[in-house]
Amino acid sequence: MTSPDGKPMENLQNNSGRIFKYIEENPGCHLRQLKRDLGLSMGTVQYHLNHLEKTGRIISERFNLYRCYYASGLFKENERNILKILNQQTAREVLMFILEWKNSTQTDIANHLGIAPASASWHIKRLIDLGVILESREGKYRRYQPAVDPKEIIKILKTYHPTLWNRWSDRLAEMFLSLSRENGE
Repeated sequence: MTSPDGKPMENLQNNSGRIFKYIEENPGCHLRQLKRDLGLSMGTVQYHLNHLEKTGRIISERFNLYRCYYASGLFKENERNILKILNQQTAREVLMFILEWKNSTQTDIANHLGIAPASASWHIKRLIDLGVILESREGKYRRYQPAVDPKEIIKILKTYHPTLWNRWSDRLAEMFLSLSRENGE
């Protein structure tokens, strides 16, 4: 049996299933990431993403230059926002720095990550807009802290980004120990 474009139907179902499985395992992924990691043509990926979204199996959200894909019904908005950030290297590093060094300033972030202050400002604004961090004023300084429970970010990092989790786990363990000491636990 063939599809209207002459391709075998089992190939279409197989590609659709592969794409869906990839999205389940890598929520917040984007079109080019799917194309690259699955070794499919751009047209094939676009066709199946459109089909999966029309049938309600996946949802997508625009995030700057990317459209991020998620399996339907699995994530709340704040979880999708965290996943968007964790999929972007510099934004993820900014978030992780803020988790590790609460009340940091834009200058602290830029200096530590080795990025331009304007770049740090741009990423910070995106994190604030997504509701992932909060900004407070202290004199002439703006300080940043997580807007969501760090444990929620860690849970998502551990579940959906295990290689990042392994790299960050020692630093995060130290952070949780200091949080426990601060809270008197």
